[in-house]
Amino acid sequence: MILSNEEVVAHSGALMHTYGRWPVAMVRGEGVWLWDADGNQYLDFAAGIAVTILGHSHPAVAEAIADQARTLLHCSNLFYIPQQVELANWLVNHSALDQVFFCNSGTEASEAAIKLARRWAYHNGVPERSTVITLEHSFHGRTLGALTATAQPKYQEGFGPLLGGVRHVPVGDVKALEEALDGTVCAVMMEMVQGEGGVMPVPTDYVQEVRALCDRRNVLLVIDEVQTGMGRTGTFFAYEQFGVEPDICTLAKGLANGVPVGAVLAKRPVAEAFVPGSHGSTFGGNPLAMRAALATVEVVEKERLWEKAARRGAYLRGRLANALGNHPHFREIRGMGLMIGVVLDEGASQVAEACLKRGLLVTVAGGNTVRLLPPLIVEEPEIDMAVERLSAAMHDVFGRE
Repeated sequence: MILSNEEVVAHSGALMHTYGRWPVAMVRGEGVWLWDADGNQYLDFAAGIAVTILGHSHPAVAEAIADQARTLLHCSNLFYIPQQVELANWLVNHSALDQVFFCNSGTEASEAAIKLARRWAYHNGVPERSTVITLEHSFHGRTLGALTATAQPKYQEGFGPLLGGVRHVPVGDVKALEEALDGTVCAVMMEMVQGEGGVMPVPTDYVQEVRALCDRRNVLLVIDEVQTGMGRTGTFFAYEQFGVEPDICTLAKGLANGVPVGAVLAKRPVAEAFVPGSHGSTFGGNPLAMRAALATVEVVEKERLWEKAARRGAYLRGRLANALGNHPHFREIRGMGLMIGVVLDEGASQVAEACLKRGLLVTVAGGNTVRLLPPLIVEEPEIDMAVERLSAAMHDVFGRE
């Protein structure tokens, strides 16, 4: 029996309270829509935080999961898994990388990328080069290594001592990076768009300078595509728009449209530093996750959803500018493709709550940025509806200033 929203919340005491949840229990989804336990309908412009890129309950993914569940769920990585091999080849053929390791989340992918970078230095006879440099305002995950790489104190508070061997430098400051690239550094790790930092694209010229510096200093460039990958920014990988290629790249979130999966892609000379026993995952690359991911990437490729993300993203930015551009609390629109941030001078959390009450799901990032991450299948009428609801929510919070 499905309980009401109120009843679900009342029975939730056994959960650790690690999330600031809305008092809403989602029970069903279809396309860009979600329904809660009370029957209320929501236009989903959060997509499970950039996860359900094909929308909810996509038939191709649902059928793949059901078929695989009847066939084989798990057997461990002591054996070859055909779906894993197929997905690895697909990712290699659609990227600038050569080999893939599968895990279960973006955080795990970040951890594996850090381990691989350090192992690469060890493999090449320079084990003292174990430091990883990341950018201020970055987010790479919540487990201890990824948390150390995350340059946002609010996520780190109360979890010290953090790991050593990580430094943070300001975004865009080439001189600071040059000074940090001493003989102890194995890698620079960065996002192309800092999602949790407030949907902030990193300047293209800076990204290219970082790539050039890494080449000159024989340091790896690790690009975190956990939130930006899978076509969300207008290309399958965001790095394609910056004129660089990474040595290591991480993927997760949208890779299997809601089934937990992460991936680390690497150039062959880097990937070869991992040998049997140097890294692993019990559940990573399991048949169910791989089958869901294969169904997802097949739809992305068949429908060229990265191109749709670019078109719909441009349309969304235009509609937002027209609707909000003259609002006194509006500051700017940031982002790429269908990864959009509406920057306010205050009140983003209150606006997100007002959106919820009006049947629109959004998230907040970087303090005062309302983040829009709709499924890549979103159509223009749904964008129009979302902008209308967001605009109304702004008026709910600030009045008709």
